[in-house]
Amino acid sequence: MAVDHSFLIREYPIMSVYIVIRVDIRDRQAYGEYMLHTPRVANQHGGRFIARGGETETLEGEKETLRIVLVEFPSMDDAKRFYRSEEYQAVKQLREGAGSAQFVAVDGYPVEDWDKALEVSKGLSL
Repeated sequence: MAVDHSFLIREYPIMSVYIVIRVDIRDRQAYGEYMLHTPRVANQHGGRFIARGGETETLEGEKETLRIVLVEFPSMDDAKRFYRSEEYQAVKQLREGAGSAQFVAVDGYPVEDWDKALEVSKGLSL
């Protein structure tokens, strides 16, 4: 049976964008100082923390040992403006030497796409 895959290609704006951050902390005190400032700067660009270093459980693959942070923004442009802003770049200096980090911005999955994918998936079986 042929399945229509067209719903996987987005043709309308995304509602949210997320920055997924993986951090290897080496100096907790210095990193703690950095953490005090980031909510203010993220908020200035419409961001809010969704997950901030809570408990993790690796469900598949190599065990995750780094701190995981998830920040939501209204758009990719807002996420980029946050990261590239003078304010964030100044705050970022506080974590220099405290650890290394990876920041990846990813589009959220629109509800309309989820509804369509779920509808298609429910009609399938193995």
